[in-house]
Amino acid sequence: MSKIIGVEESLSNVEAALQAKGYEVKTLRSEEDAKNCDCCVISGQDHNVMGISNVVTEGSVIDARGLSADEVCERVEKMFH
Repeated sequence: MSKIIGVEESLSNVEAALQAKGYEVKTLRSEEDAKNCDCCVISGQDHNVMGISNVVTEGSVIDARGLSADEVCERVEKMFH
C-alpha cells in the first residue's frame, strides 16, 4: 500500500519530486485535506495556518523550510524505512 503524503500547495517542486519516487501525493489546501495522510510537508512560512501541526493528522509533519525537494524526499523515505 502506498503512503499518502500531504504537501502544502506552495511546494509544487516537492510534490513533483515525491510523485516521481512513487508516493501518492495530496495537495493540502485545508485542514481537512491532512486527515488521512501518513505524512504532511509544510512550508513553515505560516507554521500553523491550517492547523496541521495540531492533532489533525496521525502522521508526521515535515517542515520544508530551508530544504531542497530532494532533502524533503530523503526525510520522507527515512520515516517509512
